[in-house]
Amino acid sequence: MTNPITTLQARFFQELKSSILPYASLVDEIAELLQVSMDSAYRRIRGEKLLDFEELKIICHRFNISVDRFFSTTSNAILFHGSLNSYDENAFGKWMEDVLAQLNLVNSFSNKHVYFLVKDMPPFHHYYHPLLAGFKFFFWKKSILYNESLKNEKFSASKNFFAPYQDLTQKILRVYNKVPTSEIWNEEGLNTTLRQIEVYHDMGLIDHPETTVQLYQCLLEVIDHLEKMAETGRKSMLGHSPSEESAEYRLYLNEIVLGDNTFMAEIGENKITYLNHSVLYFVGSTDQRFNEGMFKNLENLMKKSTLISGIGEKERKQFFNKLRKKVQAKAALVQSEV
Repeated sequence: MTNPITTLQARFFQELKSSILPYASLVDEIAELLQVSMDSAYRRIRGEKLLDFEELKIICHRFNISVDRFFSTTSNAILFHGSLNSYDENAFGKWMEDVLAQLNLVNSFSNKHVYFLVKDMPPFHHYYHPLLAGFKFFFWKKSILYNESLKNEKFSASKNFFAPYQDLTQKILRVYNKVPTSEIWNEEGLNTTLRQIEVYHDMGLIDHPETTVQLYQCLLEVIDHLEKMAETGRKSMLGHSPSEESAEYRLYLNEIVLGDNTFMAEIGENKITYLNHSVLYFVGSTDQRFNEGMFKNLENLMKKSTLISGIGEKERKQFFNKLRKKVQAKAALVQSEV
């Protein structure tokens, strides 16, 4: 007779295998982690030797997983993992490194796709332009993470707030451009960034009106770039055409639903959903039932949206022209002050 505990343990390791990098060896990982022989690691993976509670704790902690989903329960609880907001001076750099790690994980799978239900323009798109990226970094660090070092600072193009994160930013963009992506937008997608620039300008937290105008110009250049990516249906760096490594870029327009910055990734046979919290941070869940429900919701939204990448030239031009008019109207107000 099959031992149900043995079967459960074997299933646990099978699920675990699908969550590690494709080129990694599960038996090597377990042997090193538990400090046992390869043979002993194999016997645990096959369910021939039961894990004790301490070993189970070590494995779950190392791979950031929970055993809850392996038990047949009727609980409606959904497990999430992620980072809490931190207010130390190094918090933003750590956040950037975590973004890169998550993108590298997604990119490590041959079968991969990212879905973004946009409320605010995805952070990656701000990175295309150094000055705009520098402003967003400054804003996040000053007004969200409350970095003490920026307490009395104003944003200035000459101070280059982008420089400390230039290498990380380029790495993030290179990986992001290799991952096929579907984004669901509406016309509100620029409002948050526009409002941040406007508020900082009105509060005197941007050094000169000319700098504010430059930021709006950067935003217009990013809009032009997004339109080109939507036209070709492929990702690329600002000012460049798609390369052989450029991933598919699908852009949907939904005029009814305002997104919530939900980020879902298909990795291999599994899915993971990231939900936004504390403005910058995300928590993720690999819960199968939850992810299937979220994916069906995204599918339904895409069916009720207009695909404007690759096709839908009229709708695409109308959409991007509306975005430009929003930015141009803000820029004109500032230019009248100069």
